[in-house]
Amino acid sequence: MNETPESPTPSVKDGPSSAAPISVPRGVTGALVLADGNVFWGKGLGASGQAVGEVCFNTSMTGYQEIATDPSYAGEIITFTFPHIGNVGTNPEDIESVTPAVRGVVLRADITEPSNWRNAQHLDAWLRAHNLIGLAGVDSRAITRRIRDLGAPHGTVVHFPDGKVDIAACRAQAAAWPGLEGMDLAAEVSCRQTYHWNETRWTLDQGYGTQGAPRHKVVAVDYGAKRNILRCLASLGCDVTVVPASATAEEIFSHKPDGVFLSNGPGDPAATGVYAVPTLQKVLGSGLPVFGICLGHQILALALGAKTIKMQRGHRGANHPVKDLTTGKVEITSQNHGFVVDTATLPEGVIESHVSLFDGTNEGIAVTGRPVFSVQYHPEASPGPQDSHYLFERFIAMIEAHKVRAAQHA
Repeated sequence: MNETPESPTPSVKDGPSSAAPISVPRGVTGALVLADGNVFWGKGLGASGQAVGEVCFNTSMTGYQEIATDPSYAGEIITFTFPHIGNVGTNPEDIESVTPAVRGVVLRADITEPSNWRNAQHLDAWLRAHNLIGLAGVDSRAITRRIRDLGAPHGTVVHFPDGKVDIAACRAQAAAWPGLEGMDLAAEVSCRQTYHWNETRWTLDQGYGTQGAPRHKVVAVDYGAKRNILRCLASLGCDVTVVPASATAEEIFSHKPDGVFLSNGPGDPAATGVYAVPTLQKVLGSGLPVFGICLGHQILALALGAKTIKMQRGHRGANHPVKDLTTGKVEITSQNHGFVVDTATLPEGVIESHVSLFDGTNEGIAVTGRPVFSVQYHPEASPGPQDSHYLFERFIAMIEAHKVRAAQHA
């Protein structure tokens, strides 16, 4: 709409005591309504309607399509701090799941015409095709400051092409939303049936490849797995079997794995852990190598006896420095999490292996003397240099060593 202001539309405060309905500013077709009454007006994008969730911010400058299709964003409304979102369009390759679980996206600037040789569809049309609500033309810096200072709020993102919206109802919806604490979202985004994965990582000249000569069998527990994690495993010679989050230890063992991978995912790890922890404790008792990422890292910590806590604002972006305490090296990592392992609760024999250089929170653990480790961040995401791909190689090395030991004792 040409009437939409070029500058971000300011927010207004609809206080709890306000009785008069709020009039919609001229040219506005969308809004982000927070539970505290703040309203950020803008231009609606994608599907019409409304969606409620936790409002977070992501500092990545690239990869918005991968972010929007990451199952770990279930229950979240993403505010992108980088202003030029949508400028390279979308394509059918840069996705991490077929059905995006994110609740909505909030952008600073309107989407320009895509300019990239891989573009297949405008971001606005892509959002509509996936029934996702978007909002552009808002002061994303103000939202980010609000989250930084006060924590992640609950909000309702709404797109109303006809100009009709009930702000009071949107605010009430946001206020009534229970929040992510205690919410098991892994069950919503996990696969329903076991399946096999052999697709390898993307290359410029060939696209995605196929693993035709695997050397190791890996069972990946799907708490909301990103496709590129599975591709990284397949690229390193793994025959990957993906099982649902609810899979039992007996179901995992039935595939005769050489190692077990615990995927990323959304929601409260303690809620998912109600059924996942007992399974994982049996897996740990088998002596198999175990590697976890993100939610898988948190569930592994729970299974080992540690606790997790909700963060005030979380870590989401592609510029997070993490120090590997075992080597002293610093990696620039991609992250997306709102819960964190409480290092004060790590039991004897479990060490902190990685730490955030932003705020000192935990980014990885390892079990002393056993082939078990995990990280909070996403080593498959490759924000610039592939700093963290060594973690997959570390997992493969553990599998190979375990197989040698098993052969010696056979």
